[in-house]
Amino acid sequence: MTDQRHMIRLDKKPQLFTFRVAGLIFHNDHLLVQRGARDSYWALPGGRAEIGESSEQTIIREMQEEIDRTVKIERLLFTTELFFSFDDYRAHELGFYYLLNIDIPLPFHTDEIVHRVIDGPTEVLFRWMPATAAAFEAFDIRPAFLGSYMGHLPERVEHLIVDEGKPRS
Repeated sequence: MTDQRHMIRLDKKPQLFTFRVAGLIFHNDHLLVQRGARDSYWALPGGRAEIGESSEQTIIREMQEEIDRTVKIERLLFTTELFFSFDDYRAHELGFYYLLNIDIPLPFHTDEIVHRVIDGPTEVLFRWMPATAAAFEAFDIRPAFLGSYMGHLPERVEHLIVDEGKPRS
C-alpha cells in the first residue's frame, strides 16, 4: 500500500456508491454503535475501505483509528448490497460486517456516550445500545435489517441484497 490513501467512494450525484466495512462488538447484551454528533441515527462502527486494502485490514484500521483499540476478528457475518436514499442521493453500498472481539473494552454505561473521536470535520460519538430489534427501531440504528438478527447471528456468512427504500437523512 502506498502512502496516499483513497477511500472507495464514487459520487455521481444523485447516485452514490461506497464500500463500507463495519464491526459488531457486544458487551453485556449491548452493541457498540456510533453516530456523527449532528446525525439523528446510529450505525455500527466502521468505515470505508481504501483501494488496495482487504475488508479485514479495513475493520482493523478503522477500529484503531476510531476507538483506539485492537480488535480480533471472530468471523465474517454478512456481505451486503444495500440500497437506500440519503439526502439527495440514491445510495448503493457494498458492505462487509464482522463479529469482533475487543482487546480492552470501552467503558460500559447503558445510557451515556462512552467515547468520542474527531474524524476529519466530524465529531463521532460512541455508546452501547441494547442488542435487540426493538432498540434498532427505537434508536434508528442502521442498517435497519440487522435488528432482526440480534439474538441469533448466523453461523455462516450470509449474503444479503437489501433495499431499505425509505429516505434517510
